[in-house]
Amino acid sequence: MASQTTALHAAQTTPQPTRTVCARRHSRSPRGRPTARHMTRASTPTGAGGATLSAHGDPLNHKAEPPVSCPAGDRIWQTIREEAQRDSDSEALLSSFLHASILAHDSFPRALAFILAARLADATLLPSELSEIFRAALASHPSIVAAALADLAAVRERDPACSGLSQALLYYKGFHALQVQRIAHVLWHQGRRMMASALQSRSNEVFAVDIHPAARIGAGVLLDHGTGVVIGATAVIGANVSILQNVTLGGTGKESGDRHPKIGDYVLIGASATVLGNIRVGEGAQIAAGSLVLKEVPPHTMVAGSPAKEVGKITGLPSILMDQWSECCPRVVAEQAVDALTRPGGVDDFVI
Repeated sequence: MASQTTALHAAQTTPQPTRTVCARRHSRSPRGRPTARHMTRASTPTGAGGATLSAHGDPLNHKAEPPVSCPAGDRIWQTIREEAQRDSDSEALLSSFLHASILAHDSFPRALAFILAARLADATLLPSELSEIFRAALASHPSIVAAALADLAAVRERDPACSGLSQALLYYKGFHALQVQRIAHVLWHQGRRMMASALQSRSNEVFAVDIHPAARIGAGVLLDHGTGVVIGATAVIGANVSILQNVTLGGTGKESGDRHPKIGDYVLIGASATVLGNIRVGEGAQIAAGSLVLKEVPPHTMVAGSPAKEVGKITGLPSILMDQWSECCPRVVAEQAVDALTRPGGVDDFVI
């Protein structure tokens, strides 16, 4: 890794900070940080006739997009640099690593490209070549940069273990796997499917996260821990979704065509949950850990069990709150739900 990082760093110059591109202005959290939920949704679903769409169904071109200034993105990048400089000053052993990964770059997209290339590089996928591919995709598609910024803000906002934006950018493999998929998605629709598949395979090896390049994913998504997440080719994930470890969004067999789940905005999917088939999980819904979901989930509804059944209604935004029990009702009711799900036939008698 050290030799790869050195080789990749040698291929790049040492620039000064510049503005980060994004799709629009972001609002800020009470703690003064831009929040992921208000960042632009940047996804690339495919509509009728193969037209590429955004998360809202708007046309989105996989060719070059015009750059847009984003003050919130600039603030995020500046915060990342300040954190990296602070850590470089306090940890001499990490100084070279932090300089090569963050401080040597003039923008968030260039730093992101460097970090992803360093993580994925091996004996045949050279870091300098990967970095060139990543930088080209990010430079020509500001929507990917906007989505990456929203994803980064989501990690910082929703994961209490994350102490800084630079920590998420450098070390969080769920975030890394998601950004690799976003770039692979662009390559897939540009006809470079072998390269997109190579990135998927290498990402799976390095991060233990398997997301098909054709999957369509909105912005502000959190893959918490990331390990064991599997997302199929025709899956669609909305904006501001939170997914914990070992979640599968899969098909029901070897049928072809549209065969994977469609996840609405603000959905929370608990650890080791499995959602199978071309079914919809409505906006603001919550899937409890360990559940097997085989039927559609209405909006703002909590389901649990195997097979999953409705256990109550959800208020608020579960993917933002990250509560593993329903906020809609007192904790005693949530405990009753757990009890119902752990005794045979109990769920059939449980009603909120």
